[in-house]
Amino acid sequence: MRVTKAQAEQNRAHIVATAARLFRERGYDGVGVAELMAAAGFTHGGFYKHFRSKADLMAEASTNGLSQTAARAEGLGPAEFVESYVSRDHRDGRGEGCTIAALSGDAARQPADLKGEFAAGIENLLTALRTQADTPGDADQRAARTMMIDMLAHAVGAIMLSRACPDGSPLADEILDVCRKEILTSLAHGLSDRPAARSPEV
Repeated sequence: MRVTKAQAEQNRAHIVATAARLFRERGYDGVGVAELMAAAGFTHGGFYKHFRSKADLMAEASTNGLSQTAARAEGLGPAEFVESYVSRDHRDGRGEGCTIAALSGDAARQPADLKGEFAAGIENLLTALRTQADTPGDADQRAARTMMIDMLAHAVGAIMLSRACPDGSPLADEILDVCRKEILTSLAHGLSDRPAARSPEV
């Protein structure tokens, strides 16, 4: 039976979503094409109807996952983001969690094209987070960007360190608790130190 163009696009999107989840769970080298296609419900041979190589799928799946992370951050203030991100639920939900925390270590050893996808994804996440900070002036915007980069780096690092510990380890939970508290304290100080917005002249 001939597959329609619309069905082929749906199949491709399903493969990409499946790959994004499995890569987050196991890393880029932790799952092969045959296993990935089986998880998506397709045969191994069908892979090359959609992608030239595993590297192409890795890039597309990463873009997909990074977009999801940025979308989840939209509408959240910095403190809300930290409470959700630096959490046990996020740490334990590798397959559904942040692509940055799950795959940054892997991406650092990949070609420049994939690193470029990560750079764009991180930038989009920073933009989504910075949008929630009321920063009308150029100086305020620079300060907000600095604060968001610092916050994101600490949050991602907290998840990565916690996941590196054995499941159920007291240290794994301690890392999250300490980092979440320190990040929130730093955010509170940073926001309180920013100058108040000036009223428009009349």
